[in-house]
This record gives sequence, C-alpha cells and structure tokens, in this order.
Amino acid sequence: MTDLAAPVAGFKYLIRGKVQGVGFRWFVARNATRLRVMGYARNHHDGSVEVLAVTADLVALAELERCLHRGPEFAKVESVDKSEISVEAGQHKTFDIM
Repeated sequence: MTDLAAPVAGFKYLIRGKVQGVGFRWFVARNATRLRVMGYARNHHDGSVEVLAVTADLVALAELERCLHRGPEFAKVESVDKSEISVEAGQHKTFDIM
C-alpha cells in the first residue's frame, strides 16, 4: 500500500504508434488502478496517447511503464517518451480516462 506521506513521483509519457482505437487508454487505466497509480490517459489529435502517472510507489511506476511499452493486444507501440513532472501529494486522487 502506498504511504501518503512518502515523496510523490510523477511522470508524463507520450506513446506513439497504433495506440488509438485499440483500447489503449482503458488498458492503461486498468493497470494503473491495479497498481494504485493516479493520473490520466488521453488521446492527442496526432494519434498519440498521453499518460500522466503519479504515485509514491516507484515499483508501481516501473510496472506501469512496462505496460505502456507493451500495450493491449491490438496496439503497436512504436515509442514511449518519458518526462518527469512536479506534483504535489493529493493532487491526483484517481486515474481518469479523458
């Protein structure tokens, strides 16, 4: 279980490839919820998917990142760009699909 007093880590990912129309955001949301990672997944107009992932559990973030590289069955992930973001504890309370 995540300790709310622990430092919060956050990353933004931009996933490119065949990642829209294949259930990618729902796949990410299921895995993020299972891992207790907060944030969101949303489509971009250029066909990519943006994922914001926030948690104090670095092991969970690493597992979610592996999921992003794999994607659901019909996805074809070509690249995953990752950037660290600044977040405050409690800023994100759920994982949303936008």
